[in-house]
Amino acid sequence: MTECDHKLIPQLEDQLRSGKMDRREFIRFAALLGVSATAAYAMAGDVSSAYADTMPFPPADPNAKFGGTLRVGHLVAKMEDPATYSWNEMANQSRPIIEYMTMLGTDNIVRPMLIESWKPSDDLKTWTLNVRKGVTWHNGEELTAEHIAWNLRRWTDSATGSSSLGLSTFSALTQATGQNDDKGKPIKKPSPNGIEIVDSHTLKLNLAVPVLSVAEDCAEYTTMIVHPSFKAPFSDKPIGTGPYTLDELKVGDRCVLKRVKKTSDGKDFKYWGGDVYLDEIHFYNYDQENSPSALASGTIDTAYELNIEQMELAKSIEGAQILSVNTANTLCCRMQIDQKPFDDIRVRRAIVKAIDNAAIKALIFPDGGYPAYNFHVSPVHPDYFPLPNLQQDVEGAKKLLAEAGYEKGLEISITTGNTDGPWHQAVCEAIRDQLQNVGIKLAVNVLPTTKFWDVWDKSPFGATPWDHRPLGTMALAQAYRTGVPWNETHFSDPEFDKALADAEATLDVSKRKAKMEKVEKILQDAAVMIEPFWRPIYSLVSSKVHDYKPHPARQMQLTKVWIET
Repeated sequence: MTECDHKLIPQLEDQLRSGKMDRREFIRFAALLGVSATAAYAMAGDVSSAYADTMPFPPADPNAKFGGTLRVGHLVAKMEDPATYSWNEMANQSRPIIEYMTMLGTDNIVRPMLIESWKPSDDLKTWTLNVRKGVTWHNGEELTAEHIAWNLRRWTDSATGSSSLGLSTFSALTQATGQNDDKGKPIKKPSPNGIEIVDSHTLKLNLAVPVLSVAEDCAEYTTMIVHPSFKAPFSDKPIGTGPYTLDELKVGDRCVLKRVKKTSDGKDFKYWGGDVYLDEIHFYNYDQENSPSALASGTIDTAYELNIEQMELAKSIEGAQILSVNTANTLCCRMQIDQKPFDDIRVRRAIVKAIDNAAIKALIFPDGGYPAYNFHVSPVHPDYFPLPNLQQDVEGAKKLLAEAGYEKGLEISITTGNTDGPWHQAVCEAIRDQLQNVGIKLAVNVLPTTKFWDVWDKSPFGATPWDHRPLGTMALAQAYRTGVPWNETHFSDPEFDKALADAEATLDVSKRKAKMEKVEKILQDAAVMIEPFWRPIYSLVSSKVHDYKPHPARQMQLTKVWIET
């Protein structure tokens, strides 16, 4: 990426110098406006962590060795349509095969990938994207702007069912048709002039409203760029631009990726991203509970995620290292506000008042992470506004229940799938124990992980894990904006939508945070969920694995990983 002369850059520099913005916030926002990561770090007075301008990857390790197979302990999932993936594991299996326009680094800074640079207009409504030249698909074709545009049109058609439609960038590229689908949701199509192809390697996004997070939205895990010949399931014909291809997939057992050596038309395949070291990547189906034992026995080389219950065992494994990172990962115990009894806000507020969020956090994750207070914006987000901590109010909860007609108590159930480990169930059981104090009997319904993902957005009361997003506005846009595919609470509030859009379009950090107070308060007051805490992420890695870094969004970025053989 090259230097950016956007008129808002001087404003960022002024905020940095005046102390209204810290260095990390400056670097993130400067990168969003098109400044290279290296230049942004330098402008902030820190060049120690910067990556090269032209690549999303860290500099190559001069000691890296070629060859070998990385064996990953990781739930092995189906690979159908990347635009509708609902497990991070699906994306991790696909990420070495198909790639993104941009990539979010482990430092939470966005970098160019299949687009080598971007430039926004002064009003943040027109974005020019420069597609990287010399990128080859596995079938021998060169990546073009039309290929990118084809994917954008898919995501912005509500018939695709992609959660990307909830992101600010892609929502601003749609128009309503005035019709509803068979579920009563508005049908949306790509706006006629929203996606403009300038030439073979340049396109423009003409947004209906200003959006700052375009580059970060393009790195969301459901925005993988597939070839226009794509037909589901992806696993049947996996054409990508990455250095690996799918050799074998047995859902619930194994997923084997091998280096691409030849294109399908018989030519040598040259990966645009430079040297890649591993010959193969194998994902073996281990849940978090069994992964440490598998690593200790030498069956795998890395456990994708280590749960808190296995920490002491992991510490005892010779030749293994525990890596951690603070994140915006959370568990939302959310209620569908159009389903009884949760359609009565007095019931929802009674449930929320009965709960001590901080006590649940202390019970489940005593070390690391932060308490959360039911508005889905984390202290790690640069747009976080700290609302007053909620306090448990047992008598207030009882009064609200009586007003709602449940003075003799209430029986409800919550569904969980322990998709990140048994701590999900432990959270639900802690909520159950606290709800007893106000006369609510909560049954905890534990489903197998795969079954849970079939019903996660259908259960009236469910415990759903939400992965890290680099901005709070991104999480809110995907989960609570009216009519978006992943709005599992069915929350819909025009005032919230308007306030969120206003915050999304505000660059000034102090003003953006101030506007987020209203956004967060509307959601918190709606009492759509119990969100007890923000949790840390742990990985367990063999000491023979190099250049593997934990990612706040639980992404496995394996392109430059190497292993001692």
